[in-house]
Amino acid sequence: MKITGLITEYNPFHNGHLYHIQESRRVTGADAVIVIMSGDYVQRGVPAIMPKRLRAEMALKCGADAVFELPVCYATGSAEYFAAGAVSFLDRLGVVDALCFGSECGSLEALTDIADLLLQEPAGYRALLKDHLRQGLSYPAARAQAVSGYLQSPDAAKLLSDPNNILGVEYLKALRKQKSSIRPYTILRTGSHYHDTALSDGRFSSASAIRSLLAYSGLALRTEENGGTFEDRNFSGVLNELEDQMPPSCLELLKDSHRVSFPVYQNDFSLILKYKLLNKRPDSLLRYMDVSEPLANRICARLDNFFNYKQFCDLIRTKETTQTRINRALLHIMLGVKKEDVETYIKSGFHFYARLLGVRKDKNRLLSLIAKKSALPLLARLSDADSLPAQGKRMLRNDMLASDLYMSVVTDKYRTAYQDETRQPVIRV
Repeated sequence: MKITGLITEYNPFHNGHLYHIQESRRVTGADAVIVIMSGDYVQRGVPAIMPKRLRAEMALKCGADAVFELPVCYATGSAEYFAAGAVSFLDRLGVVDALCFGSECGSLEALTDIADLLLQEPAGYRALLKDHLRQGLSYPAARAQAVSGYLQSPDAAKLLSDPNNILGVEYLKALRKQKSSIRPYTILRTGSHYHDTALSDGRFSSASAIRSLLAYSGLALRTEENGGTFEDRNFSGVLNELEDQMPPSCLELLKDSHRVSFPVYQNDFSLILKYKLLNKRPDSLLRYMDVSEPLANRICARLDNFFNYKQFCDLIRTKETTQTRINRALLHIMLGVKKEDVETYIKSGFHFYARLLGVRKDKNRLLSLIAKKSALPLLARLSDADSLPAQGKRMLRNDMLASDLYMSVVTDKYRTAYQDETRQPVIRV
């Protein structure tokens, strides 16, 4: 059985994701497609717009054969941590032959050249990087300019300005560093750009555009844009606009779950974050991932001007620090993602278990193969976690707490029954 792995967020699932699954199966000749997906929080440092199980069900109904959850410490990490955690997971499953990812450039060769340079970090490149950082550029911008200068290729800087290309480079780096036998493939991204916020005239709008439309899909729903509210809008009208952008099965799930479990936004967590920050000093904040000393000082100095989550992110941003870095830092403080813990996990092999979110009913053979060959215990029930080492139990507790916090916000926002993470079954479609 040939198996291809996909690293995803599906926030939410749309036609571009369907195309990615179908093309990945075609170009790799896969008999099965395994997805490793972010849970309730995503890599840009914000909560997912809808719960992980809803997104996993969408993926399963649209061609994924099994969906596993990426632990929250990697799912909310920088591109390097996100990629390393996801690649390590696929590698340690022991059954994945290929990794297929989307990119804006569609060139595996171009991405590999940059990945090799960043792995080797020759002296000339390091000197260029230091020069650009001294000029006040953020680290991602300085790195792009240094790569472009060292390779004498203006195209390299543009390539490293696109998010899927950046992740592709990090996937390739992770495969090399971990000496993985998984073979990489890339598929050219089609349709809208990742950051486009308006629906396209075609069938491939970005997740950002779909999230923007869903932000207007109900009365008094706090939004990530400005914390304000909008007049009520008939959700059937929203679904009509999305008919050409999402698979029919996903639209049905949206219809059933709207204002029951989604949409969820950053500002829905405002009081939780403020409570966390009120209990911290600058030195204690340094324990958390993505928090530097200057950022810790700014957080504490400006806490009196905290009005909501999104506004505070904007308030403490500087020219040298990207918005996503700020988002991730505050999210890590709120979720308790600590540098020391993540370093320990990585030194111990990144993962301690494989958390199964969902599987197709006709893929029992796939699960049997994973159970036989995987270096990670398959967690279909949380009772199976009793045999995990102490570090694995700590990682799982952090994942559980993050999910329970998310569902608590959903419960409060929509007055729906609380869904305890310990009692959630594996999705089977």
